[in-house]
Amino acid sequence: MRCAKFRRGVLCAALAVFGVAWSLGSATADELKVQDIRIGVHPGSTRFVVELNDNVEPRVFGLPDPYRVVIDLPEVDFDLPEERIGDGAGLISKLRYGLFQPGTSRFVLDLSSPSRVTKQFMLKPAGGKPWRLVLDLTPTTRADFVVSMRPSAEDNPNPVTRVPVPAAPRQNEKPVVVVDAGHGGVDPGAIGVSGVYEKKIALDYAREIVQELKASGKYEVVMTRDRDIFLPLRERVRLSRAAGADLFLSLHANTHPKRRTRGFSVYTLSDRASDKEAAALAALENKSDVIGGVNLGDYSDDVQNILIDFAQAKTNELSVKFARDILVGEVKTSASLLTRPWRSAGFAVLKAPDVPSVLVELGYISNPQEERLLVTATHRQKLSRAIVQAVETYFETTQSAAL
Repeated sequence: MRCAKFRRGVLCAALAVFGVAWSLGSATADELKVQDIRIGVHPGSTRFVVELNDNVEPRVFGLPDPYRVVIDLPEVDFDLPEERIGDGAGLISKLRYGLFQPGTSRFVLDLSSPSRVTKQFMLKPAGGKPWRLVLDLTPTTRADFVVSMRPSAEDNPNPVTRVPVPAAPRQNEKPVVVVDAGHGGVDPGAIGVSGVYEKKIALDYAREIVQELKASGKYEVVMTRDRDIFLPLRERVRLSRAAGADLFLSLHANTHPKRRTRGFSVYTLSDRASDKEAAALAALENKSDVIGGVNLGDYSDDVQNILIDFAQAKTNELSVKFARDILVGEVKTSASLLTRPWRSAGFAVLKAPDVPSVLVELGYISNPQEERLLVTATHRQKLSRAIVQAVETYFETTQSAAL
């Protein structure tokens, strides 16, 4: 029996294909290191300095709404004396960096107001200082920002390619489970009370769950990312569909203004959020592509076209079955649950029309006690095993219903 019988509806729709590749600078990926980052505030300008162990030729461009400066480098090792994600000064309100895609590392400078790069240069090693990339930012108007900082065609971080008919999903003897570690690379996700990044917690749990699933021998298992790299939300959906997924699990960790809030929860897709908090969380998660410096272009139209297909209704029915009827019950003996642990909202990462999909919030890293618990190996193993047991129950009952 092929696993395809678990799937409900195949839909022909155009999807975006992301990709850009180039060779920059003189150092190879395993040699090049970012050794420090500095922001200097001066009258009328802000200077951003990156110290490196070799020369590079960066690509710099801007994106509006919100205003950002994006700096792409060859793939580098961020060998920094301390983490600087989130730090900002002067015209730079926030700073993010990380692996954007294989071969490319990225800085994203969130701007407090429209600003343009008026100077950009490399300084050779001198006076005990290494190679330095220097960018000077000065305030400007929105109109000038859009014109002067616009990415060129070759700089476009995600050129859109229309594919008339997507490749047919693979036919598999075993159910295919795709495990998605949320955020990554230039997008750290939420930041816990101790400074731990959501992207790290999500990847640790994804690896644990994948290990457990593979050990059972019952499934084909695919990870959307197996290292600290940025993946656009639509790319995660594309990877899931290309793998012929029968179940998609996206793993995250949450934060809340009230530190006492804690507990495991799971979300399924809905055009209408189940409550205001679910709507706010979906809006935040759906901004991941913006955080990564991606120009979303016209992807939203494609997503809306996908959603109108009737296949989504049956897919969502299976998603709810897994989340509400199975997963919550399995987890309640292994972790505390959020009030109303099953919720729904319009998460972009759940919008594959033919793949039952859920977004798992492992807990709240804004709660000191739960944050400490989430990073322990004991809790990670216990919670991951409960999730794996829910996966097994889901496929056992779904298979029985299909016979």
